Amino acid sequence: MPSLSELQRGFAGATIFSDSAALAGLGIVAAGLDPATRIAVYRNNVFGNYRKALAATYPVIRRLVGPAFFDAAVDAFVRGYPSRRGDVNRYGADLSRFLADYPPAQKLAYLPDMARLEWAVDQAGIAADAAALETAALATVPVEMWSELRFLLHPSVRLIESSYPILHIWRVNQPDAEDETVDLGEGGDRLLVQRTGQAVVIERLDAGEHALLAGLSAGVKLADASRCAGKVDSAFDLAGALQRYVAAQTIVAFRAPDLAQGPRR
Repeated sequence: MPSLSELQRGFAGATIFSDSAALAGLGIVAAGLDPATRIAVYRNNVFGNYRKALAATYPVIRRLVGPAFFDAAVDAFVRGYPSRRGDVNRYGADLSRFLADYPPAQKLAYLPDMARLEWAVDQAGIAADAAALETAALATVPVEMWSELRFLLHPSVRLIESSYPILHIWRVNQPDAEDETVDLGEGGDRLLVQRTGQAVVIERLDAGEHALLAGLSAGVKLADASRCAGKVDSAFDLAGALQRYVAAQTIVAFRAPDLAQGPRR
C-alpha cells in the first residue's frame, strides 16, 4: 500500500501535471465517472484557486496582459514553480523569474519588474510591524562609533530597481486612474516600498538614497553604505537622509559593535 506521502505526490502529479502514470497509481474508484474525468474536477478547482489568489496579488499584471493570457501564464507558472507551503495566499514570489523566461511575455520586457513591484507591495502589506527607533538611544552612541553602526530597516521595506518606468505603469493601471500613455523610454525607477500605518506607500528614490538603503538592508556598516551612496551621488546628504528615514520609520533599529544583546530601538 502506498504511503501517505506517496499518495500526496501522486495526487499532485495527476492534478497539476496531468501525469497518467500517477493517476493510475492512485487507484481511484470513480463511481460513474472515469478516473481522468474525476481528477479533472480537482484540477479545475486547484488551478482556479491559484488564478484567483495570484490575480489578487498581481492585479496590474493581469490588467496589462488580459485575463486569458494571465490565466494561461498562471497555469504554466504553477507547473514550473509548484507551491511548497500550504497557504496559497503566500504563493507567487517567483512569478517575476517565471515571466522573464516565459516565451509569450518576451515582448513585454518590463513585466518581470512589474511583478517584482507588485510582490513587494503585497508582502509589505502583510509584513510584521516594528516600533519606531528612539532617537535618544542614538544619542548614547559616541560619535566616533557611528561609522560602525548597522541600521535595521522596517520589516515591510522593499527596494525595487528597474530600467523601466514601472511606477508610472503601476499608477496608470490602478482602478481609479485616468487613461494615460506611458513612454517606456522616459527612464527607469528606484523605488522604496513600505507600509506606513495601514497603507503601503511607494516612493521614488534618487541614486544615493537607493544605494544607502540597499547597503543598510544588506547589513553593512553605515560607513560602507554611505560610501556607496557617495559614489553614485557626490552631493549625497547622509545626515539629512538618516533624519528623514528615521522619522518615516524606514529605519527602526541599530546595532553597535559592543551590542551583544541585540538591536537598540
